[in-house]
Amino acid sequence: QVQLVESGGGSVQAGGSLRLSCAAFGSIASINAKAWYRESPGKERELVAVITYGGRTEYAESVKGRFTVSRDSAKNTIYLQMNNVKPEDTAVYYCNEGRYNAQYYPWGYWGQGTRVTVSP
Repeated sequence: QVQLVESGGGSVQAGGSLRLSCAAFGSIASINAKAWYRESPGKERELVAVITYGGRTEYAESVKGRFTVSRDSAKNTIYLQMNNVKPEDTAVYYCNEGRYNAQYYPWGYWGQGTRVTVSP
């Protein structure tokens, strides 16, 4: 059993920064990657960033150059540094644990989400 707890969301003006955190409690041996997703009203949940246990990172085109995903294995925590945020980044952000094999495969463990609101 795995529990994921996201934090760090809030309200920020466009051009500002936020740092999201996702702490994992418990682990599954076959997991080799973690990811951030986001969901906004009327849209499907979108994969934002992936980080593998080997350190490989991937990003959605819409956030490349602005967001950075990182991992602290000792704390079993991943982070999402969000810089130069835009109103279209407004969403509830979720973290997930899964497997990476040429692409990311999410598993069924999700956190409760943390809301990010970006004002113009």
